Amino acid sequence: GAEGSTLMSYFSKNQTQALKPKITFSTLRDLQCPVLQSNELQGKPDESCSTEELFEWLGAVLSQVSLDNKSSSFLSTYCCPQPNIMVEKAFLCTITGFIIPEKIIQLLEQLCCYFGEPKLAYWLTLTVHGFADSPVSWRESEHGFHKGGENLYNFVIFRNLDYWLHMAVGTNDDCPP
Repeated sequence: GAEGSTLMSYFSKNQTQALKPKITFSTLRDLQCPVLQSNELQGKPDESCSTEELFEWLGAVLSQVSLDNKSSSFLSTYCCPQPNIMVEKAFLCTITGFIIPEKIIQLLEQLCCYFGEPKLAYWLTLTVHGFADSPVSWRESEHGFHKGGENLYNFVIFRNLDYWLHMAVGTNDDCPP
């Protein structure tokens, strides 16, 4: 409508440009992955890992932390939680930029289609990080980024299409609905 043309003329006068999200792909080789059971959120000793263990492991993988538990010039080490399996190849796709919720839903639906054909993977994950300095958090409340900036959610989707949903927000933010 008329508002749209006014908005477009504003952007054209101020030398703005549309940026496309940056997409990177990588293959992780010989990756130890936690054993998960969709119906075991707390995990079971020697059978499956908990949601918290997975979330911590996923953060290490996405941050490219070494998972071999070998110390060198640092004091702390990290290794994949038990039980785990060695995965020959894992695929990692990172999309950086502003992505509207409809596109995230579309991506989630496409990931669910992955299990439509027989695959070797038992689960896959989709993590969405909000901008640390986002002015809005859940429920249209101001985001407390000065205190930490946590603003993310993570889906773990299983072969049977059950899923886990992790959500992390800062201490001053409202909890998600």
